[in-house]
Amino acid sequence: MGGKAEQLLIVVSILEGRHFPKRPKHMLVVEAKFDGEHLATDPVDHSDQPEFATELAWELDRKALHQHRLQRTPVKLQCFAIDSVTSAKESLGYIVLDLRTAQEHKQVPKWYPLLSSKYTKFKPEMQIGVTLETDTKPQADGFKAKEAPPREGKAPAGLSGLDSKNLVPVLNEAEGYHQIGQTGNCRDNFVLSVTVAFATHLEQLISSTMKLPERQPEFFFYYSLLENDVTNEPFTNLMNPNFEPERASVKIRSSLEILRIYFAAHPKLQIHLCCGDQSLGSTEISITGLLKENAEMEQQPVVIEGAFILTPPHRTKQTLPPLPLDTAPTVGVLVALQKEGILNKPSSQLKDETEAESPTKKRVLSPTLKKSQSPKSRPRSASPALPRYSHSPPTKDESTEGEVESLQESDIPVTEKVPKDPAPAPEVGIAACTGSESVSEQKITIPASARHFCFSVDLRSIHNPEVGFPVNCILRYSYPFFGSAAPIMTNPPVEVRKNMEVFLPQSYCAFDFATVPHQLQDTFFRLPLLVEVWHKDKVAKDLLLGVARLQLSHVLTAAKTRFLGPQGDQCWRQTFSERISITAVQGSSNRIAELSYVITLEDYGLVKVQEVVVSESSQSLDAGQKRIHPLPQASQVKETQPQPRETLEYKAALELEMWKEVQEDLFENQLKRRELAHMQALAEEWKRRDREREALVKKKVAEYSILEEQLQKTLSDLEKRERQLVSAETELKKIKSELQMEHERGLQELQDTMRRVKEDCTHQVEMERSKIKQLEEYKLHLQQQLNDAEQRFKLLEKEFQQHKEQQSSKPEIQLQSEINLLTLEKVELERKLESSTKSKLHYKQQWGRALKELARLKQREQENAMARLKKQQQELEHMRLRYLAAEEKEVVKTERQELEEIRNELNKLKQQEEGKKSQDSRELTSGTKESPCARLLNDDLDDYLTRLIEERDTLLRTGVYTHEDRIISELDRQIREAMAKRSSN
Repeated sequence: MGGKAEQLLIVVSILEGRHFPKRPKHMLVVEAKFDGEHLATDPVDHSDQPEFATELAWELDRKALHQHRLQRTPVKLQCFAIDSVTSAKESLGYIVLDLRTAQEHKQVPKWYPLLSSKYTKFKPEMQIGVTLETDTKPQADGFKAKEAPPREGKAPAGLSGLDSKNLVPVLNEAEGYHQIGQTGNCRDNFVLSVTVAFATHLEQLISSTMKLPERQPEFFFYYSLLENDVTNEPFTNLMNPNFEPERASVKIRSSLEILRIYFAAHPKLQIHLCCGDQSLGSTEISITGLLKENAEMEQQPVVIEGAFILTPPHRTKQTLPPLPLDTAPTVGVLVALQKEGILNKPSSQLKDETEAESPTKKRVLSPTLKKSQSPKSRPRSASPALPRYSHSPPTKDESTEGEVESLQESDIPVTEKVPKDPAPAPEVGIAACTGSESVSEQKITIPASARHFCFSVDLRSIHNPEVGFPVNCILRYSYPFFGSAAPIMTNPPVEVRKNMEVFLPQSYCAFDFATVPHQLQDTFFRLPLLVEVWHKDKVAKDLLLGVARLQLSHVLTAAKTRFLGPQGDQCWRQTFSERISITAVQGSSNRIAELSYVITLEDYGLVKVQEVVVSESSQSLDAGQKRIHPLPQASQVKETQPQPRETLEYKAALELEMWKEVQEDLFENQLKRRELAHMQALAEEWKRRDREREALVKKKVAEYSILEEQLQKTLSDLEKRERQLVSAETELKKIKSELQMEHERGLQELQDTMRRVKEDCTHQVEMERSKIKQLEEYKLHLQQQLNDAEQRFKLLEKEFQQHKEQQSSKPEIQLQSEINLLTLEKVELERKLESSTKSKLHYKQQWGRALKELARLKQREQENAMARLKKQQQELEHMRLRYLAAEEKEVVKTERQELEEIRNELNKLKQQEEGKKSQDSRELTSGTKESPCARLLNDDLDDYLTRLIEERDTLLRTGVYTHEDRIISELDRQIREAMAKRSSN
């Protein structure tokens, strides 16, 4: 406590992100909003892992931080994507940070998912840390807050230069006071006290959508007294707040002028109703009136008191209509400021002085109130009571230096002060005696217009409890208007089960009291009697099941019956009975049982005795007797009668008094006769009007019967239409379900097909891969075989070359081989000539037939084609035939020339053979031995050449191939190579 309010920094560290999609030409920006202030990070690239590495900070003091935590003010981070080209801004999602998680020590950053994200497939997250840091930097000189205008009056001349911002309470721990102002100006000691006495209608602050932080919440009042947090004892029942009135006081050393300036700078005291760390409602009390110019602190304390309305947090931000004063949630608070020198005055003297000099005060809250007499015990509204919970109360803030004391622990006697209860009961006229009189002889002052009433309540039975367990039922109620705030309970508990009715024992209670009739009617119409139904458990705590609302105003409309009172006077009685529902505490519409009751109001007439002395026994009446004794009659009052005098004056006065009594009796009898006459006239008039009402009722009944028939017809039509709608809706649902099933089935088939195709493709790919692998292996094997064959071929070719060289070295062998070769060529050429001649004729015949067949096929296929195409095709065919004929002629001519050359060579060889036959037969013999090898080689070449020529001619005769085709060109090349080889050999 004490010292200037410490400035803090809320630091939000935005480090990096993950799972973001890559978007070129886009930037990422994070904007933060807190307490109406917006901050933003620098733009970064829109990548999958953007790095922000930015800290955003807000400055505030501890008091504002505590207020934000009570109201659960969030820190909202909004993520945007900005197009670098068009500067378009697109929202990607947001993150909400809880301010209560921020701590002053270093915390590990956490990953927060982006809520309402646009990228639903990626699920982006951001790494964020929230910490509290102490703000140590000095404030800039250029920024200065605007000073508040002076409230009331001007500051004294000696304090004209004093700034209200510099007035900070400083704690002096040695002497136990707070100092406001400089030491030289602080000359007086003051005591500032705040008393939270009672609360009403707190259930109005709990809305149907509000979620309490705990399962069994505890409620308490919180306020700050000179920057010290103060809380009262927690309570669990909002319907009947059961907490001890407490006073928190602090000692202040200052002066009146300095305190006036300080209160002008801090004009309001804010009191919150809290549940955990959540503020349910608050009120502001203006304390600027504590030190006005005319306030005299030397003689009396300055007091601000009253019942202040609690406002929910949402009502302060919206323009909602205020609740009525009689049902609005209120808290009774007393704020007092006094000098320390007048603390030793008696309480009664302080009260008398305050009432004498402050007549505008509504009431003075006494610190000696008993729990049953405290202002919180006045009647509540008819809202259902909340259940009671059992939790350990929170400890008070240890930093509060002012003493917080229970108002029941005061040592002042109860008879010295009597509270002015705001409930209707004080209007009855009951007042306590002064301090000089004893407790056993208190007097009750009754106004002259008050009447003597007796009100009785008989809670007869409870029927059909709709709960899942047997109930040990106890009924409890209290009505302070009857003169007692003590609760009335049925005893002993009775067990009630479902579908049964149980009569309650000791459930009758009667109250004798005196009040004026209009006050009785106003109270009965305004305040119902709330009967609480409790389940008494031997193991657990008692459980509040429900509340029944007894409207006492019904008894005022009941028929009056006449009866004679104890003194023979004429009295009136009104009785009303009813069976009502008991509603559960969790909801006003949940019925849990039914209660049968009978209430009776008896009017005994005007109270003749104006002052009665209440004995000690009548005051200490136990609530368990369920009967409050009637007011004492005149015979029970102790009056000191003087001794009779035997004088004439006394006798004349006595006769006059007796005559007055006789005249009063005569006047009363006359009034009674007039009353009977008026009552008879009223009864006749009532009967006449009753007949008129019956006729009017019959007429209305007839009209209503016609309307009922029309309504029945309309209802039948509506039911028929509803049945049609139900059938149509059923059919629609059936069709929808069929379509949905068909869609699901088709989708399943499609998925199965896709899966099978995928499997087939995978299998086929695997098979192709295995085939490729096998082919590669086979290729390698063939390559190896080819290499081996080439090596063998090279070896054989080398050997053959060597052998050939050896044989070619002999000229006779060479000559003989040439002769043999020529002979074979001659024979072969003759054979080929004959075969070519025959084959030529055969091929010509075949070619003619093939051409005819091809022409017929082409004619059948192209009979629907255009004439131009037919003409072109015919010309093409003619050109092809001419080309083939010319080519054949050239081939025949070439072959003839070759044959002529071969004949010439043969003739030359014959001549040479004839000349040499006679030379050497031995050489011829040796030559013939070597000729078969060469002959065999030449025969193979000739056969190969002949086969190539036949294949080429056959392909050309078909008409499909020409000399430009690749296969014909390849055959020509092979023919030329074969002829070249043959000629070389």
